[in-house]
Amino acid sequence: MTSTADRPLVADDLVAKIPPIVDLDAHVVEPPELWTSRLPARYRDVGPRIVYAPAPDSIELDGALYKEAPGTPGSGPDVAWWFYEDHRYSLKRVIAASGYPAEEVEMRGVTYEEMRPGCYKVADRLADMDLNGVEAQLCYPNYPRFAGQIFAWGQDKELAQLCVEAYNDWQVEEWAAESGGRLIPLCLVPLWDVELAAAEVRRNAARGVRAVAFSEIPAYLGYPSIHSGYWDPFFRACDETGTVVCMHIGSGTKTPQSSPDAPELVSSVVIFGNSAVSLTDFLFSGVLARFPNLKLMYAECQIGWIPYVIERCDDAWQTHLWARKGAVLDELPSLYYRRQVFSCFFKDPVGVEMIDRVGIDNVTFETDYPHQDSTWPHSREAAASQFGHLDQASVDKIARNNGITLLGLDLPLA
Repeated sequence: MTSTADRPLVADDLVAKIPPIVDLDAHVVEPPELWTSRLPARYRDVGPRIVYAPAPDSIELDGALYKEAPGTPGSGPDVAWWFYEDHRYSLKRVIAASGYPAEEVEMRGVTYEEMRPGCYKVADRLADMDLNGVEAQLCYPNYPRFAGQIFAWGQDKELAQLCVEAYNDWQVEEWAAESGGRLIPLCLVPLWDVELAAAEVRRNAARGVRAVAFSEIPAYLGYPSIHSGYWDPFFRACDETGTVVCMHIGSGTKTPQSSPDAPELVSSVVIFGNSAVSLTDFLFSGVLARFPNLKLMYAECQIGWIPYVIERCDDAWQTHLWARKGAVLDELPSLYYRRQVFSCFFKDPVGVEMIDRVGIDNVTFETDYPHQDSTWPHSREAAASQFGHLDQASVDKIARNNGITLLGLDLPLA
């Protein structure tokens, strides 16, 4: 079995400059028993559970949400499905692609037996990290979507809250605990209730969690915007506990697209636009001014777009006084960016060319394992080919040190 990632052609001396990587954007395929082993008995037949059923006859991707249902019985081999209330979601090769050549990666259902065990088993994940030169890794969810949207859409909110808590308990007590500190817990919150969300941040912070998944643009999910003040209890909890707000592309569910008949390649390129909108929102919202210890991290959005957005925000703030509409900032937007915002990249040589304007202290590296985009098992080479030419202190910051500092990890700096 070959890898989905081609090995970049890069000199050995540049690869040698890359320290053990602290990877702040990978993914986990939730193990089959995650929720059935933790939910009360009365909910096990309606909560998330794995069912083997025929592959879907068709899969529609609506934004970042898959619309599908088990196919015609007998039409082909069964695949693994998550069943939760009336929602159905099949596990797909594109989200468990590591180890497979690109021509075999399709939008089709698979079983757990067809995945690399590192997708969902701790010991195998650590082995795949070792193979890739990764010491520590932060993993976003798969089935709940990148900010836990699936549970926000659940009909029974008591069950939904229990599902969020069960996922977080698994992240802390199994996924992270069994890894010897190498798998960094990333928790969810009940998006439908800001006070519950704040309480869940504090519950997890009390046991050492320093990262929480959130939507780039909650208004896209039908919730109040960050301009409304509604989310302030959540932001306050993160500010006071040192919990980093982690926003993955696709966490707003709605993705940019030029037209209904455009190929998915269009949205796969311009999806960073949601991160640009989100950052602009935060810089003008006053949230970062009100909560000066709050840290934001954008994942898988790359970094080449950032200098323009920051420059444009500063210019608009200084030029269009009429457009402020009550926004209150004590400093230029760029100050809040430099102080409180971080972004991950893994394929962005253009962004690296502008690293001084992006901010050497504001970027971290990622691998995106086990998705098709992932640079696994050649992430050190991918890092070296993009930023190995920088001075060693800068290389160390991007590959390792910035991630350690941001999340307060108990790991030595390079």
